[in-house]
Amino acid sequence: MKPLQKIKQLKVFGREFIYPKKPAGKLYTYRKWFSYFLLICLFSFPFVKLRGEQLVLLNFLERKFVFFGVIFTPQDFYLFALAMLIFIIFIVCFTVIFGRLWCGWACPQTIFMEMVFRRIEYWIEGDANHQIKLDLQPWNSEKILKKSSKHFLFLMISFAIANTFLAYLIGSDLLYKIITEPISKHISGFLSIWLFTFIFYGVFAYVREVVCTVICPYGRLQGVLLDNQSLIVAYNEQRGEPRAFLQKNNTDPTKGDCIDCGLCVQVCPTGIDIRKGTQLECVNCTACIDSCNEVMLKVNRDPNLIGFYTQDFIKTKKPFRLGLKAYGYAAVLFLVMLVFSSLIYKRQDVETTVLRASGTMYQLNADGTVSNLYNAELINKTNKDISFLFRSQNKSDVIKFIQRPEILVKEGTTHLTFFLIKKQSELTDFKSDVEFEVTANGKIISTASTSFFSQP
Repeated sequence: MKPLQKIKQLKVFGREFIYPKKPAGKLYTYRKWFSYFLLICLFSFPFVKLRGEQLVLLNFLERKFVFFGVIFTPQDFYLFALAMLIFIIFIVCFTVIFGRLWCGWACPQTIFMEMVFRRIEYWIEGDANHQIKLDLQPWNSEKILKKSSKHFLFLMISFAIANTFLAYLIGSDLLYKIITEPISKHISGFLSIWLFTFIFYGVFAYVREVVCTVICPYGRLQGVLLDNQSLIVAYNEQRGEPRAFLQKNNTDPTKGDCIDCGLCVQVCPTGIDIRKGTQLECVNCTACIDSCNEVMLKVNRDPNLIGFYTQDFIKTKKPFRLGLKAYGYAAVLFLVMLVFSSLIYKRQDVETTVLRASGTMYQLNADGTVSNLYNAELINKTNKDISFLFRSQNKSDVIKFIQRPEILVKEGTTHLTFFLIKKQSELTDFKSDVEFEVTANGKIISTASTSFFSQP
């Protein structure tokens, strides 16, 4: 075991590569199927249509965002910002309770690295020992064939990821045009596909775990977010120490359960020793738990020498309970989600803004009426044209249009210019409120309010 641990990292192309042993076990099986579910969602969401729109679209260039068929425009940016805040608070709350479990089980970087690219590597080059042997041997036909096959598949998968990534950013319809139409019509799109392809290829073929250990800031937040009541993947040193190699007929009660086999180190995708305590490089992938449980089963000792533990449990056997910090974050998350839900409920498919024309006052008419000039802006947030009727909620009011489109263009803006005419006898104040409504197919789809000025 010891020689293998010493050569677990080899310097290739200027940097040390980690050769983790292929994991296996109950938790790895759960993580594998959960990862496949997430991968199916990731690759299908941009290409599945709901209400004429793809399920998820994040088009920052055209400022159009779609989530499960609902279109959000720049006017809904406050909702987008609130959704990002909810996501951040959720990650913080999740981390306080479950540690860095997100990284090992749901992060796209880990899922692609461990469940796609690393499995291809195991399939072509073999387990860690075979990979080390292959990299140490001189370039021959076997090495050239295996390396070229592996990197060709890496490049093809990176190409698929790049296309999917662009489908989220520019839309699957435009991506289809870029792929099917002549390159001369979509040079920027063609270059973008290959740029992202090589970026993803570089990340998964060369950068690898450095994304988790150095580049990603989330791991460095653990020291701030975690406390002694957080559930993390940890080594129970009270039970495992002092370590002792397994020897026949050795029943020394002073020795711990850890037999120092090193398997927990060999399967770690970031190359750490979990027995040294909580480390920011640990992504809570649980591979060390499976490998240790396998050894404990073989030597007839209790499982979960490495498991999901809190520091309080390891030191004092205190059972897991949510701390005040977790309850505080959960309360904040609940309140923000409550506000977000109410805003979503009140959100209208057509946003209407009515303003009095600048530089104008009221006009007294010879027939005893008063008129004010207004400009209205109607924003259609749906992907369908809408035939609409614009009117005042007061049935006695009269609207005289100067500019009056009859169709709200899909995902477009429509402008109205009109006079609102009221009977002077109905007005008692210099300034009064007036309400407008936009109807389509007999239903009110939007409302707006403004002020009306007159001579009392």
